[in-house]
Amino acid sequence: MLSWIAALLTGILSAHLAQRLCFPYFWKDALYLMKVIRYGARLEIYKRTSKIVTVIDRFVQQAQRIPEKPFVIYEGVTYTYGELEERSNRVARVFQDAVNKGDTVALLMSNEPDFIAVWFGFCKLGCAVAFLNTNIKPRSLLHCFNCCGAKLLVVGADLLDTLEDILPSLLEDSITVWCMNRASSHPDVHSLLDKIEKASHEPIPAERRSVACLKTPTLYIFTSGTTGLPKAAVITHLQSLKAAGGFWAYGGTGSDVIYTPLPLYHSAASLVGIGGTIELGATCVLKKKFSASQFWNDCRKHNVTIFQYIGELCRYLCSQPVAENEKDHRVHMGVGNGLRQDVWREFLRRFGEIRMCEIYGSTEGNLCFMNHVGRIGAVGRSNFFYKLIFKYDLVKYDLIRDEPARDQNGFCQHVQKGETGLLLSKICSQSPFFGYAGNKQLTEKKILRDVFVKGDAYFNTGDLMAEDEDNFICFKDRVGDTFRWKGENVATTEVTEVLGLVDFIQEANVYGVQVPGNEGRAGMAAVIVRPEYTFDGKKLFSLILAELPSYARPLFIRLQESMEMTSTFKQQKFGLVESGFNPSSISDPLYFLDYTEKSYIPLTSSVYDSILNGQKKV
Repeated sequence: MLSWIAALLTGILSAHLAQRLCFPYFWKDALYLMKVIRYGARLEIYKRTSKIVTVIDRFVQQAQRIPEKPFVIYEGVTYTYGELEERSNRVARVFQDAVNKGDTVALLMSNEPDFIAVWFGFCKLGCAVAFLNTNIKPRSLLHCFNCCGAKLLVVGADLLDTLEDILPSLLEDSITVWCMNRASSHPDVHSLLDKIEKASHEPIPAERRSVACLKTPTLYIFTSGTTGLPKAAVITHLQSLKAAGGFWAYGGTGSDVIYTPLPLYHSAASLVGIGGTIELGATCVLKKKFSASQFWNDCRKHNVTIFQYIGELCRYLCSQPVAENEKDHRVHMGVGNGLRQDVWREFLRRFGEIRMCEIYGSTEGNLCFMNHVGRIGAVGRSNFFYKLIFKYDLVKYDLIRDEPARDQNGFCQHVQKGETGLLLSKICSQSPFFGYAGNKQLTEKKILRDVFVKGDAYFNTGDLMAEDEDNFICFKDRVGDTFRWKGENVATTEVTEVLGLVDFIQEANVYGVQVPGNEGRAGMAAVIVRPEYTFDGKKLFSLILAELPSYARPLFIRLQESMEMTSTFKQQKFGLVESGFNPSSISDPLYFLDYTEKSYIPLTSSVYDSILNGQKKV
């Protein structure tokens, strides 16, 4: 008998050692996969029955279950679940006769509790809400309305002046404008706060917001467009529910306090942040604008346990002066994306063993990766079972031709383990791609067809990735017409169009270049100056300051005699990107965007050195 027990124990020990050696992430993978399957089963039940519970339904449930619990803390003031439930009811009551179920309304507001109240109020009326980026310029704002078809706009009191130039155009298009103030200074703008305060807080009947299909649009979130203008990504209830499970999948609970310094018009803050807080029944500390100097004091003051980040945010924190109490906090988790390996390691060294949880996925995409293991430098992890659920592939990409490489039969080619390739995600019933509102051509442009067999269709992420032998997935670079700078996507064609407005530029080719010590890529433009004209740095500075948000302004200009083109007559970017902006290795004249001089100044070796050592800020 004892020999049998000994043999059994030996077998168990051997199996355990074999698992640790050959499958070191088995239990973490299994636990994560169980959560994915459990959450997915819930969504599948919604799909197959008429009992669909949306994010707004979850909020109402939580407000009934924990009405006195803090939901949002903003600038020292606490708003409970019950208070924001009543506030959103008042918003719904104000507009219940002004909009119909299925209408689209637009929201242009900074981070504040009333952003959430207005958003939820319109959701309770069965409306889709378009989140407008507060940084975009008037020309782009008008385009946004054309995309989503909104006929009503709610604007924050602090942003009303930004509409001054386009207000006549909005009114001409029969778009009603409401401002979050008690008395409007403009005869054609309606005040909203006074109406909210007088309205009833009684809830609108649930039938008004009910949906029969999870694929019904609930939001439009604008992303950088390759047409030169923002694209309205269609966000359905299905996508909202998936995003709301992010904190839960990483082990978040109702006792967590979540710090959100990211803008609510982005999917990270709204879908993952607010949606995730609701799913847990947790508390969100909402910051109007990120401040590196106030970050840790805020975390200590409010006992924050989870914070949301982008890679740039963590770098800013690491750039702050060292303080004695840097590790004196309760933060145990950070959830976000774009965290560079060197910043990741420095962040942990400075601020303690915080579990950094990377999430990969674009606003409009149909694929998500989560680095549930915490491997530094990885955006996610895959395995055999994960690939059965989510169909994705890495294919060879021709950097010279700027397109996926295809074989003699016209099909894409898989890359080897560890090799960099373009990430594609199969479009199917489990992973649908809903595209962009207002332009089917833009949607079609993101789809690759006949990838491996005739008739198949894949979402083109535009990202170059690599998957190593341990199935960890690492981000390598972006391709195409978009790069990322200061946490924002920059569409090269939008910048190109603006540069074309100045009289001395004949042609421009915009791309991103790496600046040592900085996340993402800074904007740079190779331009051809028209004959009989000369480059005018001050004139160009004035133009880009007026027409482009700060993150989209080219930091560097390179003057060229001619543009290199691909065989398909596309502007060649690869060589330009590789050569960077070092004046010692580039014979063409180079210029740098200098806010002190209010001009593009010659990029000399001394200016180049001052950029690298941080004396000149980028």
